[in-house]
Amino acid sequence: MIEELLPPEVVAVEVHGDGSEHAPLYPEEAAVVARAVPKRRREFALVRACARRAMDKLGVPPRPLLPGERGAPGWPPGLAGSMTHCDGYCAAALVRATDLASLGIDAEPHQPLPEGVLEAVALPTEAAALRRLTGRHPEVHWDRLLFSAKESVYKAWFPLTGRWLEFTEADIEVSLDPGAALRGGFRAELLVPGPLVGGRRLGRFEGRWTVQRGLVATAVTVSRTP
Repeated sequence: MIEELLPPEVVAVEVHGDGSEHAPLYPEEAAVVARAVPKRRREFALVRACARRAMDKLGVPPRPLLPGERGAPGWPPGLAGSMTHCDGYCAAALVRATDLASLGIDAEPHQPLPEGVLEAVALPTEAAALRRLTGRHPEVHWDRLLFSAKESVYKAWFPLTGRWLEFTEADIEVSLDPGAALRGGFRAELLVPGPLVGGRRLGRFEGRWTVQRGLVATAVTVSRTP
């Protein structure tokens, strides 16, 4: 599901269901979640198992993946990556840093957002666009898709800037693939100065989305070249 949203140079590994019995942690990782509830420990372990499988596919030896500033995973030198988990699903995507500057992935249950959340995360232009999309394609929970897209944008933004990005600091426009009701793309116009990549100041991020198996998934990739 995630892999189809990403270019071929990215390695993605995903797990549907609970595979935590096959997801041992390094001692340093186990210490991070020692006081967490069982659900948090399972997700923490399983998403790292996905990441280590992706590392293996890239020929990178396994190693602990500890959360750093704002919880962002600490990837081995030379790699860029992103992880996501929600109920019944975990995924990790990795790429060599020579191929992409950054990437972000996110998966969410394909359900309406809790009451009040959309008002907190959506710009007026986005909310109006979602109403139009809902009228034409009510089978998609566009509010949840917007939330997921903003999460992917942030995950791609943070490694490049080391700074927080508010939900209202990126204006997202969602599109549908021709003839497809459950997949498409999106463009995130940055409303604050973007990161410098390859000597250029980025003004927008581009992403892809899909709805499958009761989930909505989004992915953003940032090229190293104009």
